[in-house]
Amino acid sequence: MLMPSIFRDNFAEDMFDDFFRFPEHIVTQPTTMQVDVKEFDDKYEVDVALPGYKKEDIQAELKNGYLTISAKREENKDEKDDQGKYIRRERYTGSCKRSFYIGSQIKQEEIGASYEDGILKLSVPRKTKQPEVEENHYITIQ
Repeated sequence: MLMPSIFRDNFAEDMFDDFFRFPEHIVTQPTTMQVDVKEFDDKYEVDVALPGYKKEDIQAELKNGYLTISAKREENKDEKDDQGKYIRRERYTGSCKRSFYIGSQIKQEEIGASYEDGILKLSVPRKTKQPEVEENHYITIQ
C-alpha cells in the first residue's frame, strides 16, 4: 500500500513504488471458468462461460468418472504504421481447466454438448447408483 512520504522513512521508496506500480485500469482476462449447474429429475445441465474462445479451442473429456473441461486461447494483435514501426503489439496466451466428478456409471456417449455465444452447454444424465444389497456375514458362535 502506498502512503504519503511524510509517513515513511524513505522518499525514494515512494517514487519507485509509483513508477513500477502496475496500472489499475488494465483488466486482465480471468483464467477460471464460471460454471452454473442446474439439477433436473433426469439430468444435470452445466453451463460454462467461455467468452472469446472458439469451439475449436475447447475440449471436454470423460475419464475415470471425471468430466474435465479445458480451453486454450492464443491471441496476437499486431498493428504497424506505413514505415513498419510497431504502434502496438499485444499478445494473450491463456488456458483454463475445470474437473467435476460425475461418477463411473455415466458413459461419454450419454453426455450432450453444444457451444453458442460464449457458453458451453453440457447435458449430463442423472443416474442414481443402485444401492448394493448388503449381505450379512455372520460369525459362527460356538
